[in-house]
Amino acid sequence: MTGKVYLVGAGPGDPELLTLKAARVLQHADAVLHDDLVGPQILRLAPAQAEVRNVGKRCGKKNISQEEINFLMVTLAASGLQVVRLKGGDPLIFSRAGEEIAACRAAGIAVDVVPGITAAQGAAASLGVSLTHRSHARRLQYITGHDRDGRLPADIDWSSVADPSATTVVYMPKKTLAELATRAIAQGLDPATPAVAMAAATRPGEQTLAAPIGEIAEKLEAAAIKGPVLVLIGRAMESAMRDAADVEIRRMG
Repeated sequence: MTGKVYLVGAGPGDPELLTLKAARVLQHADAVLHDDLVGPQILRLAPAQAEVRNVGKRCGKKNISQEEINFLMVTLAASGLQVVRLKGGDPLIFSRAGEEIAACRAAGIAVDVVPGITAAQGAAASLGVSLTHRSHARRLQYITGHDRDGRLPADIDWSSVADPSATTVVYMPKKTLAELATRAIAQGLDPATPAVAMAAATRPGEQTLAAPIGEIAEKLEAAAIKGPVLVLIGRAMESAMRDAADVEIRRMG
């Protein structure tokens, strides 16, 4: 048999948001290498005899490197197995898919990509907001909140983040959000710009915190939300921030 690697998007968390193709590929897998955020309901789609390994950076194997993941993926496929590299969200958005595709090609291993719903789309759906509402945004941009060393990337285009007509979605910025907000405001972003932080979007334990961008980092730290966080910034978030304020008013009442 000829082995093959499938880079599969597991979506934002809700198992019903998995695509039909992703489910079919997973059901025929010989081996599954999954990220830490992929839920058990999705993993149960793999055959009982499949080899399933957690290679997430937040699991017990904290020292597992990308090079080790690449080696494992290629070695399993070279032995004739159908290997599913299962990633939360979409495999082509902030997930090191480029490195894994390159590793497969260098080893002569066939590789297919099965896209998934990215976390930004899942979060927007849960909030009931349009990321590109024509009254508020003419551009949508995804940026990462940390570089390889865990710090805020040095090459962020701050004029784009400060653009009042853009919706910016920041992936995994929990540790760098205060610096990101400070620098964006210094470049002209209105500190009153609506922002929403979300954890576990589309999952039963979903958590949402809304505040102006000038305040959200402090409020997020005080909330001590566990796990990765996604932050959505822009005037398209006005309704979400208003809804959050209404909830607080009802709680106080």
